Amino acid sequence: MTVRSRSAATALAGLTATALALTACGTGDQAAPGGGDKIKVIASTNVWASVVQAVGGDGVEVESIIKDPSADPHSYESSPQDAAKVTEAQLVVLNGGGYDEFMEQILGNGGQGKPTVEAFKDEHAQPAGEHGAADEHDHGGHDHSVNEHVWYDMHVVHEVADQVATELGKLQPAKTEQFHQAADRFEQQVDALEGRVGEIAAANHGKRVIVTEPVAHYLVEAAQLQDITPPGFVNAVEAESDPSAAAVAEIQNVVNAKQAAAVIYNPQTESPVTRNVRAAAEQNQTPVVEMTETLPQDKTYVQWMDAQITALQNALNQNR
Repeated sequence: MTVRSRSAATALAGLTATALALTACGTGDQAAPGGGDKIKVIASTNVWASVVQAVGGDGVEVESIIKDPSADPHSYESSPQDAAKVTEAQLVVLNGGGYDEFMEQILGNGGQGKPTVEAFKDEHAQPAGEHGAADEHDHGGHDHSVNEHVWYDMHVVHEVADQVATELGKLQPAKTEQFHQAADRFEQQVDALEGRVGEIAAANHGKRVIVTEPVAHYLVEAAQLQDITPPGFVNAVEAESDPSAAAVAEIQNVVNAKQAAAVIYNPQTESPVTRNVRAAAEQNQTPVVEMTETLPQDKTYVQWMDAQITALQNALNQNR
């Protein structure tokens, strides 16, 4: 994973007429706007592809650049084939906020007019200059105001679904109502997920957790849990550097003292250090909850998020 750039942040689900002048390779027939064929959509990860599929249904042909559930999108390097897929797409959906910089780079190479939905919103961005570059990620019970993992923020997912429906409707006006109705149904499911997170908050307000990487920050925040991860540890993990011996000792002490009700573990940023944290948690009978950056195979966004919320709820119930 690389240190993320926040300067790229734009309005939530904002539509940008981004540059594209790439040489496309043919991978299928491209639907004409307003025509009867499926709308070609490319998403940076399968998380956002799943949201598009929920809204577009049989009216879209959606593909994600990153499909491997073990891949780390932060460090992904795009290929010419990826660029060609973006070129051919009629709609591009990306996370933004420096998370999927490879998409921003592809979109930055050339002409004008590619419809784009970007999930990251500037309300999640920290004011420039508030921290130095070395302290760009201040975690562990401190300022989490910059966090690009916005698919764990249900409000953002709502807004992306709305914007996708709007853009698909522009491309095929005859199906505008169909797309918006599908978005409404999807958002009702997301509302149900929010309700379950609210139940966790009501039953576990203030319980302490440790995160090996703050992928689920917005979910932890909505559940009103207290992240007590030592900032020196999580900052180093975020920056793809080894935590200092002092930071490692600090988090081990927190785990061994059983100060946390659960450890939230991101297997996609796993390292020997984070594996040691997990092992220590298991030895101390502290529940470990895996929360990832991309979907498992054959799961929708709602199924995946529901399973993760259930796992968190079960873990916290063990420490009543």
